[in-house]
Amino acid sequence: MRILLVEDETGLANALSEHLELQGMAVDAFDQLRQAELAIRTTEYDIVLLDLQLVDGDAIPWLKKRRQVGLVTPVIVLTARDQISDRIAGLDAGADDYVIKPYDLDEVSARIQAVTRRGAGLATNAVTYGRVTADLQKRSLEIDGELIDLTAREWSILETLIKRPGHVVSKEQIEDRLYAFGHEVESNTVEVYISRLRKKMGKDLIKTARGLGYRLEAE
Repeated sequence: MRILLVEDETGLANALSEHLELQGMAVDAFDQLRQAELAIRTTEYDIVLLDLQLVDGDAIPWLKKRRQVGLVTPVIVLTARDQISDRIAGLDAGADDYVIKPYDLDEVSARIQAVTRRGAGLATNAVTYGRVTADLQKRSLEIDGELIDLTAREWSILETLIKRPGHVVSKEQIEDRLYAFGHEVESNTVEVYISRLRKKMGKDLIKTARGLGYRLEAE
């Protein structure tokens, strides 16, 4: 999962980024709206985590404008503004969720899963596709009822595929969800992780669409 974090409290941004990266998510963190604007124009994100009061302005008008010009990426507001009027303004501007500081890092993770799950059209955290059952919140995988242990990066790839079951996901799309800006990506990184997943899940569950990418098959 690729996340855009817009937060100007350095300590908080670092703590949240580290927490999410340990779960296999790629986080691009910025402390200004103008930086976020450039990032969101050039990168496809799964979700935006947005503080409201930033060094270069109030994020509510920015979010409202982004929605007006077609931004569909889910947005969770993370802010110290706790007045009902602020919550209403944030949601009216286009936020999908509103979380008050100080917050628990695990709660933010749960909110991310809930919002992105809804965005993918999934009714619950438990997704079953053929022989595969995955719990997006618990980050657990079962094949034919047998629990399969995955690393954070392996899970990140599986999550990308299982949210688009039967559809081809390109190598570039997978790389985008594995690595944030500034991380060097080896040319065969995706192939290596796909190979590891096939060893754990069975070679027939992840199909290669030659020249296009990979897809999860129900079998």
